[in-house]
Amino acid sequence: MADPEIHVPFDLLERFMTDAFRRLGLSHDDAAVSADVLITADKQGIDTHGVSRFKSIYVDRIASGQVNPRAVPEFIRRGPSTAVIDGHNGMGQVVSKAAMTTAMEMARRTGMGMVVARNSNHYGIAGYYVSMAASDGLIGITGTNARPSVSPTFGSEPMLGTNPLAFGIPTDENFPFILDCATSASQRGKIEVAARTGIPVPGGWAVDSRGNDIHDAAVLLKGLNAGTASLLPLGGPGETTGGHKGYGYATVVEILSSGLAGGAFLSGLAGSADDGKPSPLGLGHFFIAVDVAAFRDPASFRRHAGDILRELRASAKVPGRDRIFTAGEKEYAAWLERKEKGVSMDAPLCGEFVKVRDELKLTEYRFPFDS
Repeated sequence: MADPEIHVPFDLLERFMTDAFRRLGLSHDDAAVSADVLITADKQGIDTHGVSRFKSIYVDRIASGQVNPRAVPEFIRRGPSTAVIDGHNGMGQVVSKAAMTTAMEMARRTGMGMVVARNSNHYGIAGYYVSMAASDGLIGITGTNARPSVSPTFGSEPMLGTNPLAFGIPTDENFPFILDCATSASQRGKIEVAARTGIPVPGGWAVDSRGNDIHDAAVLLKGLNAGTASLLPLGGPGETTGGHKGYGYATVVEILSSGLAGGAFLSGLAGSADDGKPSPLGLGHFFIAVDVAAFRDPASFRRHAGDILRELRASAKVPGRDRIFTAGEKEYAAWLERKEKGVSMDAPLCGEFVKVRDELKLTEYRFPFDS
């Protein structure tokens, strides 16, 4: 690994992750879905949720028994436009694709569909699932709870997850409107990247138990794991800059992700047993699909949505800025720039892939960073 950063083709990494997941017990289809969600994040420039999490969030959790690679999601309740799915502690990507696919089928039949999931795991970028809907001409909405890392406004204890909320809306442009945001000021993935690269954590992202900013990413990760540090809600500390709003939205996601499915919530998502050993996380998700055709002509709606976005981008800019973006635009631009280059990987991340290859004896794979 002579080069500290090197580009690796998307298809090579996707094939490798698929085969690694299969070696760990996933079926071919489940492995392919899981790898596709991860590589899609990197294709869109969301490096915090792509291949950088392959080992630590998925491979290691399967190896520790936190995730059951052979689990088969089960629909335990179904109606004309609603369903509940039990993931049986399987891969979050597998559970979630099945759930959103079902919500979309329901929306096509009845106008709207909603599926909630319990006993699942980390599902990757929320935008993947709403993109499924938007690409099919539907409006998609999803959210998920997560292990505790965010303190409530005026609190000092990590209680909520980063609890992303995502929307996907079809437009008449080359890309849909995709808004995929954590309800916290930042999320653990960015802290992990900062720790690997030595970048300091900005103020207003995270605090210790006394409310003091933490700038050392490695110290912050240790504090998050020990429960002595927490990320702040979207909007920051207190109410002056709107932190209570982020806290409120995070709570909405927590309720919708667990309440309708009867799943675990808050401290029940810590992922450790009384003896301190890893245990299933039991995450919950929700997925909503809306058929635009139930309201108006789909082409007219897409043009209407596109007009809104174009007018926003054409509005007056502040001095020093020559461009306004709308959600989904940067991800589309990242794909156009990266599709020929592949994933940019630093030395520590390359080392993780080498380790997985060696441990799983996938010796047929050769990477550009091999010495």
